[in-house]
Amino acid sequence: MAERPIAAIYARLSEEDREKGKGWECSSSIINQLMLLRRYAEQKGWDVYKCYTDDDWAGTDRSRPAFNQLLRDARQGRFNIVLCKTQSRFTRELEMVEKYIHGLFPLWGIRFVGAVDNADTSVKGNKKSRQINGLVNEWYLEDMSENIKAVLTSRRQEGCYIGSTPLYGYRKDPERKGHLVVDPEAARVVKLIFHSFANGMGKTAIARMLNEKGVPNPTEYKRQKGIIKKAPQHKAGTMWKYFSIADILGNEMYIGNLIQGKYGSVSYKTKKNKPMPKGQWIRVEHTHEPIIDKELWDTVQKMIQERAKPFSTGEVGLFAKKVRCKHCGYIMRSGKGRGRHYLNCSSRHVAKDACIGSFIYVDKLEEIVLEEMRKINLQYLDEKCLEDNIVIHETLDEDLEKWKNQSSLHRQRLLQIDTAIKNLYLDKVKGDIDAEQFQVLYRGLDSDKEKANDAVKQLEQKMEYVRSRSGSRIDKREIVREYVNPSGLNRPMVEQLIDHIVVSRRDPETKKINIEIHWNF
Repeated sequence: MAERPIAAIYARLSEEDREKGKGWECSSSIINQLMLLRRYAEQKGWDVYKCYTDDDWAGTDRSRPAFNQLLRDARQGRFNIVLCKTQSRFTRELEMVEKYIHGLFPLWGIRFVGAVDNADTSVKGNKKSRQINGLVNEWYLEDMSENIKAVLTSRRQEGCYIGSTPLYGYRKDPERKGHLVVDPEAARVVKLIFHSFANGMGKTAIARMLNEKGVPNPTEYKRQKGIIKKAPQHKAGTMWKYFSIADILGNEMYIGNLIQGKYGSVSYKTKKNKPMPKGQWIRVEHTHEPIIDKELWDTVQKMIQERAKPFSTGEVGLFAKKVRCKHCGYIMRSGKGRGRHYLNCSSRHVAKDACIGSFIYVDKLEEIVLEEMRKINLQYLDEKCLEDNIVIHETLDEDLEKWKNQSSLHRQRLLQIDTAIKNLYLDKVKGDIDAEQFQVLYRGLDSDKEKANDAVKQLEQKMEYVRSRSGSRIDKREIVREYVNPSGLNRPMVEQLIDHIVVSRRDPETKKINIEIHWNF
């Protein structure tokens, strides 16, 4: 007697789904999906291995915990069917459809089934409809992303505040969406900061004063008010710092102007953001009640400019934002004294018991890092072997490789689109889809094809430019020598090789400073 098939049920619900109405097209909860899928498995005579659920996760998020656990169990052969409500519950990305549903699942002996949209990898000829569903989901995501961006941009331009939490000193107006009102308690602290600075007090001194008074910093204040829930990892996380004072003194939202759009999403497929050029920020004046009057603001901004270090060149320091204090975890600040640059933890300056403080001279830290690099190189690297066998990835090489990969992906996309168009014609001839459905799908595919062709042309032009410069590159022996036996460090080397460095305070007995270097390799 044949063994009963074993199914893994996967259910997903996103915030977007919560905003939709109830019904067959979209379950109102994870429980509804599970009930539907359990009943479906029972009717088919399948045993259920486990139910995997991701609540409040988007279909493009590849970090979904239950989704990734399902893939790990699938790879180990713990079941032979993956059952979802629809293909889009599993993923909305065509790339993931091809990778898992059409690629790895068949290799692992796993059948994919969508209970509602009839997606089934065991049915011959069903693949075309799954691919079209994948394309439609891709278009849906891209269109939805662009629509959301357009709406958010419009709201910002209208002077509406769209942040998840209000700026310190304000709270969201309960009677008017997108409007800020003054929070009297926090506003008094903001005014104190501006007046203290205008009266000659430095930023670190202001932070120390607030900490001595027991005033919680903006993050801790919001946590105490229930605006955010994340608890601080260290006592220093509840205290005022130099940077928090600097941010407040330079934020013109305190004079009633709304500044938004400083960060933008990298892609609709990821939640990561990137800084936007200042010229693209959206600035709208007089959108809310000011906490600071214009005269005081102008006075403070003038003082900030006058206090700017005259010897500052604007260059990024060698270890900028790479060194952390071992005792409180905060990034160490740079300074200069007696002709030497140093890094120190500023926490000990803002409160007596905030941190015991770490300190190290930059040239000393550079010497330690170089020595560690030499030890690693002696142990693992052979300079002659590197010269003979390893390709040195200079900037141009990296760009060329990146563009080649991108071009290859676009060409694969073109092949997929051509195949999808051919299948569309066949489906139209056979009567599987009507003329209107054909036109809708064809226009979308044709638009995607045009975009992919344009992308390939642009990448080819970039690669040709790089190839034309190949004769002027540095001899690779020089590059190998720079990294294998460097005479000194530079910022690009630090960026490429070091994730971060942890520095402790000097031990009073041994006089040694404990250094932990966390490499990128």
